[in-house]
Parts: sequence; C-alpha cells; structure tokens
Amino acid sequence: MSPRRPLETILFDLDGTLVDSTHLIAESWRHTMRTHFEDPPPDEVWLRTLGQPLRTQLGYLVDSAEEVQAMVDTYIDHNFREHERLIRSFPGVRETVGRLREKGVRLGVVTSKASAGTARSLAACALDEALFDVIVTSDEPVPHKPDPAPIRLALERLGAAAETAAYVGDSVWDMRAGHAAGVTTIAALWGPFSERELVVERPHIMLDAIEDLLRYVAAP
Repeated sequence: MSPRRPLETILFDLDGTLVDSTHLIAESWRHTMRTHFEDPPPDEVWLRTLGQPLRTQLGYLVDSAEEVQAMVDTYIDHNFREHERLIRSFPGVRETVGRLREKGVRLGVVTSKASAGTARSLAACALDEALFDVIVTSDEPVPHKPDPAPIRLALERLGAAAETAAYVGDSVWDMRAGHAAGVTTIAALWGPFSERELVVERPHIMLDAIEDLLRYVAAP
C-alpha cells in the first residue's frame, strides 16, 4: 500500500531502525538480569517488551521503585561501557537520511530512549543531530509508545500534517503508535522484529531496506 500523498515528513524510531543496537541492548539486559536475579529471566521476557522504555520493561519484573532504579543503574552502567564497541549504523542509513534531506523532507526521531543515550547513539553512528528537524525522547513529559503522544508532539513541533507524514519503526509498539497518531506506518524489516510479528499490526508499508523510502517522497 502507498501513502495517501507523497511523504513530506518522515519520523524514525531509533533502536532497531536507524541504529543496530540489538546486541548492545541484549548484552546490557543479560548483565542486569545476572546481577539482580539468582535465576535470571529468559530472553523471551526482554523480547516481548523490546521497544518500550527501560523503566517500563524492568517494572514488569519487580514491584518496588527502588529495585527498578537499581536495575536501571546497572543496565545504564554496562550499556555506556560497551556502547561504542557494540553499536553500529544499519547499512544505507546515513546515505538515505542525507538524500531525504536533499529532497526537502522534514525528518525526525521519536524514541523511547532517554536524551543522553539518544545523542550518544546518533553520534556513535555518525548521524549528526542536525540532520533531524525534531528529536523526541522518553524525557518528554508525555506518555510513551504505543501511545501516539510522542509522534503527535513531533508533528506539532514541526507544524506537519499527519496526512503527509510517516513513522518508520521496527517494533509492534511503533506500528501501534503510528496508527493511533494517524500517520502512514512503515515497518522496518531490517530490525529485530520478524515480518510475521509485524504484519499482524497491519502496517501501511513494509520495507526490506531503508533506501526504499525514497520511492514514497516527492521528486525534488
């Protein structure tokens, strides 16, 4: 399915969409589980909530805010120590983002990651923050995905219409947030979620490579 009109605004999820951080996230999660549990929960627990904010994910496992905070601290410490070693950009991301900007498309990042981690991930993958007209992180005082609020906030800051905007993401939470925000939903099949998992969310478009986005924007 094609968008209703050529896309003028494209918003991206970060982890699993612009940056390949799955190995970093997995290793940070496993380290945290080994540190805080005698019998660490299996990876399936993490995978079911992949794409949600870290505090939300950890809150499913323990009851107290103090325990959640201790686990957050462990996760962040390990994540920051291993960040540059384990994170990388997906093939074609920098080139495609650059070409979209050349075509006059407004670009943004809408992520469940905190601002500091977002900035570090973009820098590690040579994605200058100046490439994006808006960046919305989990530090914003709005509900997180799958709530549409972060996407709507990005559109509001851009003065952009949902009818000519798209949200590109790799997770079921991304697709649900995009649908609720009224934008074109684009499933990034190069991320960790499978086509089988994403097709259930009925994305408007499913792409195997980020370069394919160029087909859906107006010619310069």
